[in-house]
Amino acid sequence: MAALAAPRLAMFGCFSTRPISAFAVHQRGLHNIAKKENTTTSLVPVREQSTAVAAAKPSAVATSKGEYVITKLDDLVNWARRSSLWPMTFGLACCAVEMMHMAAPRYDMDRFGVVFRASPRQSDVMIVAGTLTNKMAPALRKVYDQMPEPRYVISMGSCANGGGYYHYSYAVVRGCDRIVPVDIYVPGCPPTAEALLYGTLQLQKKIKREKKLRIWYRK
Repeated sequence: MAALAAPRLAMFGCFSTRPISAFAVHQRGLHNIAKKENTTTSLVPVREQSTAVAAAKPSAVATSKGEYVITKLDDLVNWARRSSLWPMTFGLACCAVEMMHMAAPRYDMDRFGVVFRASPRQSDVMIVAGTLTNKMAPALRKVYDQMPEPRYVISMGSCANGGGYYHYSYAVVRGCDRIVPVDIYVPGCPPTAEALLYGTLQLQKKIKREKKLRIWYRK
């Protein structure tokens, strides 16, 4: 019986071990082939992508001598405009008190070239400070149209930004940007004088990035 059991075990062993070993070898071979294919195909897109990134050129770089001169003229004009902002006071509510506070000697806005004017024909910035009502909206637009180009608008306070505390009132305009285009929004109820000063500095940064002459030249 022992002699007969050994061939049976060997027979069962060869049926049980050989297919498993052959399947494992087959799986290893497929894994190695897939690994080689992945390594060979993954290198090509990386190289193409790297060359594409290296070949890209920024659009802000001047491509000709004329465009280089226009760029420098843009910088010169923007420097003159942002260094001599003459705002016009358009106080409508309590935010105007903080606007007058900013114009006081404590903050010395003259060092930034900010000089308040009473006439819209002499100013290039309008500071809308306070609640804008429906009856005051035509006057706001009329004063804005009297300002020479280029002109900018600073919306000061929650009421000027979107109606604020009186947002659901029938007599209040829900944001002065419905009447005039706004460049800078100063949040707060009311915002402090430092906040309005920061908004003025942000307007100067915006003017510094303008490219009006460059756009005209490219047309």
